[in-house]
Amino acid sequence: MASEVASRYADGLMALARENHTVPDKKEMAEAILKVYEQEPLLRDFFASVKITDAQKKAFIDQVFGASLDQDMIHLLKLLVDKDRMYYIRDILEDILAQADEELGIQQAMVYSARELPKEDLEKIRKALAAQTGREIHLRTKIDPSLIAGIKVVVGSRVTDATMKSRVEGMKRALLKGGQA
Repeated sequence: MASEVASRYADGLMALARENHTVPDKKEMAEAILKVYEQEPLLRDFFASVKITDAQKKAFIDQVFGASLDQDMIHLLKLLVDKDRMYYIRDILEDILAQADEELGIQQAMVYSARELPKEDLEKIRKALAAQTGREIHLRTKIDPSLIAGIKVVVGSRVTDATMKSRVEGMKRALLKGGQA
């Protein structure tokens, strides 16, 4: 859950995006910034450094992001530097993505499996979830060998666990209680 401060920044940017009809563009930019921010720990260190001036940080934003981001996103990043709030950037970007998905009718879903699933199976899962939710589904996958077999699907706060691991744990609980599996 994003902090109240992060939500205010995201709300402001998304209100502007709705007004200018640039929600899909803002979503794409937020995804790109978040990806870079998560993959480059030096970037986080750079913005957290007290030895680097705000002017240097803003010049860096212009150099690195100037060609790929619109002025609204550039201004947001610079505002975060000015207000010494860059440590909220991940929460702000995640909030922007959530609001953009809501605006665009997109639902994120995570599929966990013990092994890589064929594209055809993932497409069947995506279509089934789209039929259930009435929304466009964007699937992400994660391989978790501890699941043994089967899949676990997380859509919002709803979890569907059809893994062997959950069945084994259920049998274990039942046996420990003296019941039947």
